[in-house]
Amino acid sequence: MKLRRFSTLLLSLALASVCFAHVGSPDVYFQGEAGPYHIVVLVRTPQMIPGVAEIEIRGDKPGIHVVKITPLYIIGPGSKYPPPPDILQPTPGDPQFFTGKLWLMGSGSWQVRIEVEGDQGAATLAVPVPAAARNTLPMQKNLGILLFGLMALLVAAIVSILGASHREGQLEPGEQAGPEQRRAARLVMTGALIVVIAILAAGRWWWTSKATDNAGRKIYQAPKLAVSLETDGKLVLEMDESGWHTRRPDTVMTQLIPDHGHLMHLFLVRVPAMDRFYHLHPTQTGPNNFTEDLPAIAAGHYEVFADIVRASGFPDTMVAETDFPDLPGHDLTGDDSEVSAPSLSGAGQENSIAPLTDGGRMVWEREAGAFESNRLLWFRFRVEDASGKPASDLKPYMGMAGHAEFIRSDFSVFAHVHPDGSAPMAAVNLANASFAASGSAMKGMEMEKLPAEVSFPFGFPKAGLYRIFVQVKRNGKVETGIFDAHVN
Repeated sequence: MKLRRFSTLLLSLALASVCFAHVGSPDVYFQGEAGPYHIVVLVRTPQMIPGVAEIEIRGDKPGIHVVKITPLYIIGPGSKYPPPPDILQPTPGDPQFFTGKLWLMGSGSWQVRIEVEGDQGAATLAVPVPAAARNTLPMQKNLGILLFGLMALLVAAIVSILGASHREGQLEPGEQAGPEQRRAARLVMTGALIVVIAILAAGRWWWTSKATDNAGRKIYQAPKLAVSLETDGKLVLEMDESGWHTRRPDTVMTQLIPDHGHLMHLFLVRVPAMDRFYHLHPTQTGPNNFTEDLPAIAAGHYEVFADIVRASGFPDTMVAETDFPDLPGHDLTGDDSEVSAPSLSGAGQENSIAPLTDGGRMVWEREAGAFESNRLLWFRFRVEDASGKPASDLKPYMGMAGHAEFIRSDFSVFAHVHPDGSAPMAAVNLANASFAASGSAMKGMEMEKLPAEVSFPFGFPKAGLYRIFVQVKRNGKVETGIFDAHVN
């Protein structure tokens, strides 16, 4: 049916380039300190803007009595005039679990300001939330059938009225139409049907063009990324200008800011086996250009993910594909890392122990039972040395105890997650710096020595087979544990 085809077309256009911050993973997971209170926050962002975000907040111990939330932009005029806060409701039977909803009225880099009141006084924390329309919603099937039926009835009525008026309009009362009048009426009805169909087709074309243009302006699209390899083994990355970003200069912005000390985090994954993984940090050579002197690269077809953060705190993950020959490259330096992995099979052998290159191992302390999508999970990993004892030599890696990358086997999901959650550290600092929240901003870890366990709050956005790369730093070297998981 025309209406169903039309709504499906709009949906497919919108979904064609949905790369919202993390690819296919738009919800925000976060843990942090609101003064003396440790809280875990889940923000389920709306598909459309304006839209309603669902908020879940849990305190790690009793003593929280009231939780208030306020949505406002991180920067610009919208950050200076917060609306009255909403009060979250505690869940019956679980007084430390609070839920509520917030309207996000425009696209851009938002924060959810959280005010906590309890036994130890009041404190405030802000969680960055990138808001953008991700797709259009299809028309409900029953409504489409109803509207199509009404349209067919209207067309039939118009054609019948015109035919009847031409066939009987000149007859005297009681006179019957003859063959000539009936033949002329059929010609008029045929012509009327052609005209009505032409009008409907023109209207459909106009509506489709307007809807496509409107979707192009409002539906979020990450900038396109062009990837090329020069003869000297240098990788060149060029970001296209994004109209979606430039149309929102105050709430999204186009300038870049460092996140974990780098303007871009580049991930190369050899496909389809996912048996080679590179985490690199290109150098900016122009407003939209980056280059990377590649390390030794194994030949193959690679999926490319490039993370950046805007000056507003809004994150983008750009996606591309490229082919590499065998490259001799250079030795890895600084924060760059690589790892070889067993090929990912369709069956996906789940594992809880991953060997490390220094003779140690990483142990995933998995939750019992099957993994379910769209719910908060805790991913805990213990690092052991070659003797099987908890590692005592872990150091911060780019200001964090660790980094984890969650990648679905079809690459429809890519998420770069940290121990404080899925929001970029740069955005967290911006959100908390926008108000006087002493001690709340995440400035990165300054500890010289870390415990042997690293954990991440995250949730699989949809069912499927995932490969997880968990990265920590030991004695100046990045070690990567590799785990596979099936999600229902």
